[in-house]
Amino acid sequence: MIGGLFIYNHKGEILISRIYRDDIARNAVDAFRVNVIHARSQIRSPVTNIARTSFFHLKKANIWITAVTRQNVNAAMVFEMLHKTLALMTSYFGKVSEEAIKNNFVLIYELLDEILDFGYPQKTDSGILKTFITQQGIKTTTVEEQTKITNQVTGQIGWRRDGIKYRRNELFLDVLENVNLLMNAQGKVLSAHVSGRVVMRSYLSGMPECKFGMNDKVMVDNKEKESSGLKDDAAYKKRNQGIAIDDCTFHQCVKLSKFETERSISFIPPDGEFELMRYRTTKDISFPFRIIPLVRETGNKMEIKVVLKSNYRTALLGQKIEVRIPTPSTTSGVNLMCNKGRSKYKSSDNAVVWRIKRMAGLKEAQLTAEIELLPSTDNKKWQRPPISMNFEVAYAPSGLTVRYLKVFEPKLGYSDKSTTKFIRYIGRAGLYEVRV
Repeated sequence: MIGGLFIYNHKGEILISRIYRDDIARNAVDAFRVNVIHARSQIRSPVTNIARTSFFHLKKANIWITAVTRQNVNAAMVFEMLHKTLALMTSYFGKVSEEAIKNNFVLIYELLDEILDFGYPQKTDSGILKTFITQQGIKTTTVEEQTKITNQVTGQIGWRRDGIKYRRNELFLDVLENVNLLMNAQGKVLSAHVSGRVVMRSYLSGMPECKFGMNDKVMVDNKEKESSGLKDDAAYKKRNQGIAIDDCTFHQCVKLSKFETERSISFIPPDGEFELMRYRTTKDISFPFRIIPLVRETGNKMEIKVVLKSNYRTALLGQKIEVRIPTPSTTSGVNLMCNKGRSKYKSSDNAVVWRIKRMAGLKEAQLTAEIELLPSTDNKKWQRPPISMNFEVAYAPSGLTVRYLKVFEPKLGYSDKSTTKFIRYIGRAGLYEVRV
């Protein structure tokens, strides 16, 4: 059983004091303050014994809550009761702080009388307690909450300051995508998804409003319904094909109500660089490269042939291409031949690294590795780890296209036409693997 419960602030001043049993004297309050709160060395243990009295304490922010007993009690039960007490206070008046405890001390004493009876825990469920302790707690608002409320009332934009001026109004938009692929040796896709980001750099004067539209499938379908005369045209469908976005998150500057109704992203951009949105898609992915592996084992020799095909348009270039081909741990020597780029065997990684600086679209490259193996007494078969790849291409593999990017600033009088806009697409390899 618990003899008393005390709540202190960070200075050691007592905020709440409730004694349940006669074996706890008033000087126990001072003993904890002197030996724990004001101790010269940091007290790491949550249980402190002082003059045959046990103090079980928790610290939350700048508040200490302490249960005191002279009996041999169950420590787990005491800490569970302390956590439940903090949870109850949070459910009644929100954040537990010194100011909140001072404002709600009458309510806290009522709760402590119901939680413990002569030191024995009784009711700690907030649902039960709220049926007969119906007093509403006084909630204290933090500085952040007050600022948020002020911004909502006054319409102030917290992420952009007033009075920004530039000689030239410029807006840069980057669509950055990572392609993740797992394919078997026969070319069947086992799993694939694209995780993308739309990153913007804004150098705009005043307080402009921007509108950004993409080929989202929902928006495209709505437009097709409106233009019912054209929707059966195959060329129209191909040109206006939309992508199915599985999930997306936006920067706080985006007006979500307009996105839900109009499917257009309307926002007042922060100054400088920021991430406008993140998205993920799993359908109709255009894979930039196809890897075709072929492995032949004969005795102590192995031949690995890898064909690399680029699947993008001929006008585009793939850059920073690196193919990593794993080899057995018993490899003693490797003879490499490739018709494009450079290849090297890295014994420390047990892998052949094939690098190609640039590769045009719809091209093909080939590498052959003749591997000599050391004789081994271990009958374990080589597990054949997957071939992995890195690359960078100048298009979005998900098929995302920026349909429009508009800027409006009526106060300063500059128009969308006078704003310089740059849009760039970059597709990179995430976890891009093909099983051997």
